[in-house]
Amino acid sequence: MTKLSVNINKVATIRNARGANNPNVLKVALDCEMFGAQGITVHPRPDERHIRYQDVRDIKPLITTELNIEGNPIDKYIELVLETHPTQVTLVPDADDQITSNHGWDTKANKAFLCDVIGRFKEAGIRTSIFVDPDVEMVHHAKECGTDRIELYTEPYASMYPTNREEAIAPFVDAAIAARELGLGLNAGHDLSLENLEFFIERIPWTAEVSIGHAIICDALYMGLEETINAYLYKERKF
Repeated sequence: MTKLSVNINKVATIRNARGANNPNVLKVALDCEMFGAQGITVHPRPDERHIRYQDVRDIKPLITTELNIEGNPIDKYIELVLETHPTQVTLVPDADDQITSNHGWDTKANKAFLCDVIGRFKEAGIRTSIFVDPDVEMVHHAKECGTDRIELYTEPYASMYPTNREEAIAPFVDAAIAARELGLGLNAGHDLSLENLEFFIERIPWTAEVSIGHAIICDALYMGLEETINAYLYKERKF
């Protein structure tokens, strides 16, 4: 069964807009667990415009489900991961000024760097995942980096889904099959939603985990957080 990891960055964005502690990010993380989420994802950026590094330190001892820390492996990020020891680290090639993640790694060009970083995390017993585009070549080079999993960047799928879902899913199926044949675990994330999640899991049922944040928070404005998480879990339980 595909696990749902709720990305709580947007909750931190709302909190930071007023400078106080409302909404309480730690409480939301615990509520997501209580409502059935199998993981919590955070993505601390260097400017801490949403999740702060201290948030990660505070969340880790409180939750009992998996913690996934996404981010660009700069020195400060690597130190945080090794300090907090999450279940999983997802390496994302973010520039400092990006609004959100918008591409995967060139795992061929960055292989030496990724091998070094992944080696450090695996030595510490932390599961590793590399954020990649749905490109079979990049999947093969990711395997050579020593990663445990890849996370497919699904924004192109989400964008094309309303007009041609078969064409949208095709490169993701190819990349997912390549990952499975190479013995890599498979995650997916970015712009997955109640509209497009069911079809993605139907076509790639061996997806181990999806990380969803923006759509969940948007849906929760109308449905409430508990009902929203249950709706996403239902989409996954069907397969």
